[in-house]
Amino acid sequence: MTEEFDDKLDRAARQLATEITPERDLWPDIATAINTPTRSRWTPMFAQAAAVVLLVVASSAITYVTVKNDGGPAVSYDPELIFEQASFGGNYNLGPGFQDARNSLRAELDVELARLSPEASADVRANLDLIHKAIVDINAVLEEEPDNAMLQQKLLRAYREELALLNRVGGLTRKVMMRNDI
Repeated sequence: MTEEFDDKLDRAARQLATEITPERDLWPDIATAINTPTRSRWTPMFAQAAAVVLLVVASSAITYVTVKNDGGPAVSYDPELIFEQASFGGNYNLGPGFQDARNSLRAELDVELARLSPEASADVRANLDLIHKAIVDINAVLEEEPDNAMLQQKLLRAYREELALLNRVGGLTRKVMMRNDI
């Protein structure tokens, strides 16, 4: 059965054309493509390099004209974006928002401390005294060096720690009073 099948394939293969003629004459197009000079790959690179040089020259010229102008840039301030300085060296006062928060938490402190055990109350007072001493010391040094940024940051951190401690004491006693799993 395979010999018969192979014979059929051989006969069919022999009937196929050995040459195929194209529908049209392709040689003129091929000859034109061979004889036409190709565009250099360097042309786009030179165009890009020229554009870069032009950009550098233009930006340098604009910078030169801007810097040459002695008037300097006009600066306008949006009133909503002006920040107040905190208390640095006694020359400035803390903002009213900080003062209100601190006064509110300090007013509740004695009530909150009374709810704590004597040991916990003594620890909180010792921590507050330590923070207050640090604030006083930093302010004393800032009076001599008012532009010291590191001391200004430490002072702000001390004020934040004081508020955080006052807030934690209030939160601690509120949680103790609200516990109902006892």
